[in-house]
Amino acid sequence: MIQSRTDKAGFFKLEWSAGTKVAFGWHKIKVEMTDDKGNVLSTGAGSIFIPHSTQFGFISDIDDTFLISHSSDLWKRLYVLFTKNALSRMPFEGVVEHYRLLAHAHTPKEEPNPFFYVSSSEWNLYDYILKFTVVRELPPGVFLLSPLKRFSELLKTGQNRHSGKFMRISRILKAFPKQKFILLGDSSQQDPYIYASIIDHFPGRIHAVYIRDVHHNQSKVEEVLLNLESKGVTCCFFRHSYEAIIHSRNIGLIE
Repeated sequence: MIQSRTDKAGFFKLEWSAGTKVAFGWHKIKVEMTDDKGNVLSTGAGSIFIPHSTQFGFISDIDDTFLISHSSDLWKRLYVLFTKNALSRMPFEGVVEHYRLLAHAHTPKEEPNPFFYVSSSEWNLYDYILKFTVVRELPPGVFLLSPLKRFSELLKTGQNRHSGKFMRISRILKAFPKQKFILLGDSSQQDPYIYASIIDHFPGRIHAVYIRDVHHNQSKVEEVLLNLESKGVTCCFFRHSYEAIIHSRNIGLIE
């Protein structure tokens, strides 16, 4: 039994160590919430992911990185959010192919590279985003999103959560100290600046940075990426995913 206390939003966190070695891959789990006397109050099912000991790990943003969301335009974002579902939403052309190639970069097919989907969007949208990734056949991965909001706050989804995004990425790098990571994001909000801070705090851990050009902050983003290149991190500022695929091939990331 492990004891934990929820925060104001109802979230709780716990750490658990297995008594025996757990194999790599996905494992189904069942969690029970009990009272002080051991009576079961609630149960839940989920999955634990044990990454393979691969050379690379991938951390990807969601909105406007692989899921067309119009994050920089409030009205377009709301229109898409309220008029489309997980089956009708579209990824950027070529992005699924790129991610699937990256998942098997320098590793056997049965031991894919781990993917972490880290976003400023809230857990309200988890089921929606998960269904989208399954339907579009993106690599399975671990989701790290922002705390839940009340319904009245949903219009501000994804806003003012960027410091939390930095912390979630930091947790991943600390949890997997032997792997180098590739960061994927877009130019619509703060990804380039967050990734630059990550590189400053974790020197030598980031192999490459990919930023999708969504016609926003272009000159500022180019300046940030040039600075990262000067620190030895290869960067790709692209509009079409096939440009990113070519770049990945040119640097030897994918075969």
